[in-house]
Amino acid sequence: MNSNDMLAGLLAQAASGGADLVTLRAVVEEASELGARRMLARIGLDDETAPQDVSELRELLQAWRDAKSSARAAAIGWIVRGALALLLLGLAVRLGATGLLR
Repeated sequence: MNSNDMLAGLLAQAASGGADLVTLRAVVEEASELGARRMLARIGLDDETAPQDVSELRELLQAWRDAKSSARAAAIGWIVRGALALLLLGLAVRLGATGLLR
């Protein structure tokens, strides 16, 4: 019996003569399992290579996060170096050290 048939049977049982808590839980469980299978099929993760695909996607996402973090750290480093260079230049002008270059 496939999930569609199981769900239809449980719904029929629930509809006839009132449903007890066990039947309602079974309906919810079957419906959610069927929905999850449909969703996985729609996004192409319903075959035997799905675990490997998800693993590769996680690796790709981690690589993207690492690259983003490295780029952010490099940008902050360059900003700090630029600010320090401007500070040193400002100190040199303030102290009159620019006359030494002539």
